[in-house]
Amino acid sequence: MAVTMHDVANLAGVSIKTVSNVINNYQYLKPETKRRVQDAIDALGYRPNLSARGLRSGRTGVISLIIPDLRNAYFAELADEVMRAADAKGLSVIIEQSSGDRERELNLLTGPRTSMVDGILYSVLGLEEDDAHLLDRIETPMVLLGERIFHGPTDHVTMRNSESTKAATSYLLGQGRTRVVAFGAHRGEVIGSAGLRLAGYREALAEAGVPYDEALISEVGGWYRLEGAQAMQKLLASGVTFDGVVAFSDVIALGAMRVMQEAGIRIPEDVAVIGFDDIDETRYTLPTLSTIDPGRAEIARVAVDYLQERIAQGARAIPPREYFADFHIVERESSAVLA
Repeated sequence: MAVTMHDVANLAGVSIKTVSNVINNYQYLKPETKRRVQDAIDALGYRPNLSARGLRSGRTGVISLIIPDLRNAYFAELADEVMRAADAKGLSVIIEQSSGDRERELNLLTGPRTSMVDGILYSVLGLEEDDAHLLDRIETPMVLLGERIFHGPTDHVTMRNSESTKAATSYLLGQGRTRVVAFGAHRGEVIGSAGLRLAGYREALAEAGVPYDEALISEVGGWYRLEGAQAMQKLLASGVTFDGVVAFSDVIALGAMRVMQEAGIRIPEDVAVIGFDDIDETRYTLPTLSTIDPGRAEIARVAVDYLQERIAQGARAIPPREYFADFHIVERESSAVLA
């Protein structure tokens, strides 16, 4: 037979109301009372009925994180940071994968499962800037992540794509690298990670007085290791000479580095490489990969804070806010200055 709140109350020697207060993190409780109730919960293996709790309070204590794909290391590590930030607030997280598909993103935002959560963190990929009006009909409190929709109807927490890639490019140019590849471009993209990072790359060239060369723009369709490797194979086959690579994500940098090393190119002696995202794997590659830390933990923390405020005050009670996390360059072996 399932353990009930009444069982917990009997074992702890308190009222059912007190057990409810402990479960719902009511702040005005004596530490000793909270400890007795928690000990009883642990001893009996009691698990709150979230559905019933939600019906009584209008809250489930659960939020949804919609991301494109957990295979991408950046999103996997972002999900980890979100879950840590949510746990610190007493919230649980349901992770949904959209595959970057526009219709699936809309279905996840409006489907029946939204009734199971108090709010949504939505990393936009399928929708575009012109689709911002579609978010007006979403009643569930929501915070946007990513780069596809700026100035939308709700909060937006993201990274400084252009500024950070400009800094990475300037960093290589400052080492005396004169032919730096922009690795990871998406043809025709303006708003989006690739478009914004290419803009930062071009700004750095302009400030350094280095001519823009279309031959040094390497398109990479999907930001995975395989696509990075294939794009580097194509670049090497073209005969284009280069001495630096600014990769728009770490995983495509890793694929590119493997191909360059197989071709006898020394990193960083012949080509210096810097990635973007500061995923954990970059600390253990040979050579270790220099990268941009875009403030992933800060993004997760602020996004959860903003969402919690919207849940508490109402989805439309707060004017939309935009927050850009800080970044910094992480210097490692792949761009080391040689004596």
